[in-house]
Amino acid sequence: MEVEFTARLVKISKALRTQAEEGMERIGRIMGKTAHASITFSTQRHVQIVELTMQARAQKIAATGKAATLDAALREAMEHAENQALRFRDRRLGSKRLPKEEKTLTAPPVSRTKSRAAQPTEEGVEVKNGRKITKARASIAVHSFPARATVVEPHILKNGEAIALKPMTIEEAVKDTEFRDRDLLIFHTAAGDTFVLHRRRDGQMELVELP
Repeated sequence: MEVEFTARLVKISKALRTQAEEGMERIGRIMGKTAHASITFSTQRHVQIVELTMQARAQKIAATGKAATLDAALREAMEHAENQALRFRDRRLGSKRLPKEEKTLTAPPVSRTKSRAAQPTEEGVEVKNGRKITKARASIAVHSFPARATVVEPHILKNGEAIALKPMTIEEAVKDTEFRDRDLLIFHTAAGDTFVLHRRRDGQMELVELP
């Protein structure tokens, strides 16, 4: 992320600049790669002031931190900015994501032939005591069934973006999955443990540790 620094009556040390760049990089992963930031360091009497502004494609964040030292004021301003970015991301995902409908496979309707009563013929006539008695014939319904069962082949897409190449913590993996709006992420930590993070049908994130 591109960060612009401005100093007014103060001196920005190398450690303070590194702290600011790392914090902006963390917030930038929430807001998007196109975001850029500007940080202004100033002082008023005995109060150190840090004014932070971040601009993304669909969001602008402004936060201010005041403390006795510049690093404490910077931490306060970045904390306020990160909370704003998280609230905006949660609102955007809440309005974008809809509950997934359950997918069911239905078999084609079974065609049924109409039953028809057999008409009596001369073969169905019985003579008893000189009188003709017609025997009633029962009608039978004939059902037809599909010759083969309906088979739905799965549609498979190959995608390598679901695998994180660099080590990350579980918190970073959750933030990266939410930011990229993905349902699956395979990642490993710095200790070498491998995890699978995926979104269930109810919207909850589930973490699976691979042995």
